[in-house]
Amino acid sequence: VQLQASGGGLVQAGGSLTLSCAASGRRINSYIMGWFRQAPGQERDFVAGNSWSVGSIRYADSVKGRFTISRGNAQNTVYLQMNSLKPEDTAVYSCAARYGLGTVGTSQYEYDSWGQGTQVTVSS
Repeated sequence: VQLQASGGGLVQAGGSLTLSCAASGRRINSYIMGWFRQAPGQERDFVAGNSWSVGSIRYADSVKGRFTISRGNAQNTVYLQMNSLKPEDTAVYSCAARYGLGTVGTSQYEYDSWGQGTQVTVSS
């Protein structure tokens, strides 16, 4: 599956953004989908993931209650709705996919396919 992320930008603290990850080549309902982010000088961290086949959704503690991962089946697209953004959410956000069933993994090494990143910058 090929992935393309979009929707990043500059937003003030407290604002919202929605990221999109468009998939092509395969249907995403066969995949576990995840969002990761990487700030300058930091490791790539798990943000959110969804395994629709088993009804598993997982969020990093730092984004629980603020971010929501969802799927638009008709568009074969995964979304990350980000509300109440904070300066510490500033990072390059990437979407990833892992083929098959199972629960959501939080390690980047569990994912097979990656889209290019999209920059999210939150100003204070």
